[in-house]
Amino acid sequence: MGTNEMAVLGIAEDEERIYRHFLRNPETPVTEVHLALELDPKSIERQLGRLCELGLLRRLDRETVAPVDPEGAVARLIDQRLGELHEELQQVTASRRLAESLRSEQRRPEATPRGIEQLTELHEIRDRIDDLAFFARDEVLSVEPYTALTPENIQQSRPLDLRCLNRGLSVRNVVLREALEDADTLAYLRELEAHGARIRVVDETTERVLIYDRHSAVVPLDPEDSGRGALIAHEGALVNNLVALFERIWDQGEDLDDVLNEGGDDEESALSEVERQVFVAMCSGDKDEVNARSIGVSVRTYRRHVAELMQLLGAGNRAQAALLARDRGWV
Repeated sequence: MGTNEMAVLGIAEDEERIYRHFLRNPETPVTEVHLALELDPKSIERQLGRLCELGLLRRLDRETVAPVDPEGAVARLIDQRLGELHEELQQVTASRRLAESLRSEQRRPEATPRGIEQLTELHEIRDRIDDLAFFARDEVLSVEPYTALTPENIQQSRPLDLRCLNRGLSVRNVVLREALEDADTLAYLRELEAHGARIRVVDETTERVLIYDRHSAVVPLDPEDSGRGALIAHEGALVNNLVALFERIWDQGEDLDDVLNEGGDDEESALSEVERQVFVAMCSGDKDEVNARSIGVSVRTYRRHVAELMQLLGAGNRAQAALLARDRGWV
């Protein structure tokens, strides 16, 4: 029988068997499918109808159906399933507010102002940041005044950062210029940038802030000693002030590529590796979903790169952008 590999896409075992049968035997009459697969003839018409609705089969006439090309069909099912999962994730995220409602039933005095969590243990802080990153849907903003990242720092941060980027979140990060002098730190920043992060550099800042979806913000309990713990704010006015602070610092910074290419006049040298890959993908003529997978980024991130590169080239459409890129020898 084999396994129901398409179950993750919402396809039942018998439905998958029918689709695979038509891929192998596209000329099979509809009236003979139940005989070939030993299925209940009463359920065949319903299953064929659902496969047509899902785009795996298309009906040619009353007695004949044809299988749709697997790559396109599966890509559509994946997009549909991801949309369903995104809706479920939004519902689950919204349910997190239940904690505040349930806590109010306890009628106990709160140790910290309403809408603010205070955490002192490192493992608690990491768990909450992991939680916030997992449930973030749109955007992550951060100002990190480190002068270098240790290998342990990078190992701890990479899964969270790449998970957000691969899900298509907008990630903006402000770092100190001094941090670029550390080879491991610079390599990690370039890795994040290649996956779609936008990074700016400032000469100095003492602010340390991490903001998710402009709804939750993490700041150190003591700015002079981050080891003392962290405050996590969910209160609107406070978070809005921290977002405004981030935007002021962001506006004062320089793009990482501009800093690394100061003094150079070769426009192509400012392109990241992923941008060059996007240009190559644009010239291939494949669908965005296929190109995004080949590069290793989300469709959302791929399309953002395309829009930015079209603006860079002054192109009115993708075909023109591909031609201009070829004229300049970029691909």
